[in-house]
Amino acid sequence: QVQLVETGGGLVQPGGSLRLSCAASGFTFSLYSMRWYRQAPGKERELVAAITSTGGSTNFIDSVKGRFTISRDNAKNTVYLQMNSLKPEDTAVYYCNVYRWGTGHWGQGTQVTVSS
Repeated sequence: QVQLVETGGGLVQPGGSLRLSCAASGFTFSLYSMRWYRQAPGKERELVAAITSTGGSTNFIDSVKGRFTISRDNAKNTVYLQMNSLKPEDTAVYYCNVYRWGTGHWGQGTQVTVSS
């Protein structure tokens, strides 16, 4: 079955950086676009970044453009989210996602807290 495991979250000061990783298994990773979502307390889950199956195209929400990058290593079945210049408003649980046959699959999430 599909399994997504996110790691790399933590507490960081404003202006700092974190790199999240999502290890995928249970499907042919290299055939699917991957996404990172986040959910802050009291807010709806939002799509942060997406990357196509080959990594040739990426998309970001406006609030993270220029600060976050998404990448993938198809040999390692892993997708990454590099987050730089972090702001307190980036505080959220970050989730890895893949849609297969119309069904969304999610990891357990990793907490990112940006605070001084």
